Amino acid sequence: MTLPDQPALDLDAALAATGIEAMLATLDEELVGLVPVKTRIREIAALLLVEKLRRDVGLTAGAPSLHMSFTGNPGTGKTTVAFRMAQILHGLGYSRKGHLVAVTRDDLVGQYIGHTAPKTKEVLKRAMGGVLFIDEAYFLYRPENERDYGQEAIEILLQVMENQREDLVVILAGYGDRMARFFESNPGMSSRVAHHIDFPDYTPDELHAIALLMLGRLDYRLSPDGDTALVEYIARRRERPSFANARSIRNALDRARLRQANRLYRQRGVPLTRDALMTIEAADIRASRVFDEPGGGEEETG
Repeated sequence: MTLPDQPALDLDAALAATGIEAMLATLDEELVGLVPVKTRIREIAALLLVEKLRRDVGLTAGAPSLHMSFTGNPGTGKTTVAFRMAQILHGLGYSRKGHLVAVTRDDLVGQYIGHTAPKTKEVLKRAMGGVLFIDEAYFLYRPENERDYGQEAIEILLQVMENQREDLVVILAGYGDRMARFFESNPGMSSRVAHHIDFPDYTPDELHAIALLMLGRLDYRLSPDGDTALVEYIARRRERPSFANARSIRNALDRARLRQANRLYRQRGVPLTRDALMTIEAADIRASRVFDEPGGGEEETG
């Protein structure tokens, strides 16, 4: 049987109507590097767009499984990508609201019998029509504690992820090795997660670019010596405990701004220029304990 000819679909027009390209462009602007992550997000967006077009012309288009796992160290952009993913899903008609609800174990698990189910269901109610982002999801499962109520939250999540997958996307996030053990211990959860995306650590050059981007957005800049100091800071900070990629850089810049403000405050009586108000000097960076010898740590936990 020969199907009648149908007019070709205008893919560019369909793409423009969703606004997806603008969202992906914004993601490129927000996040330095992360090429494998951005590539995978574009691939998922392409799949969803084609599935949408298939539905539009009456072809069979089963709802794709959209639950995801984001693995990587802190400060690698997982929450930002989850937020953009929520917008993409909404733009393509795969979510009603396009909002993101970000939670941890404490938001889902109760401390006594009968407390966990209402907490978990309330979070799910808020997330319906959008994306539920569960950070450090492996903390839901604590087999060493028989009286832990995390398993109850997992069972409720599993039911919703299966039965209401067309109205809620769940993204589980955390360290790669711990997430792998979590999935091994919870095969039901593993079978419901179709997309596993790993977020690599930033390189020193990428961290430097991130710092300049952050400063530029706030109308700050580095003096030449300040830039040299920042490069050295990044090299040292990456070797310290509790390094958290872009989060650590943001914290360092916040402290540098604090030091700059205090330096300028101590110069009362000297007229301040616009350039002085904008410039972070080397002294503002090198006052960090990261430059202490031998091997001092920075005053941060993230």
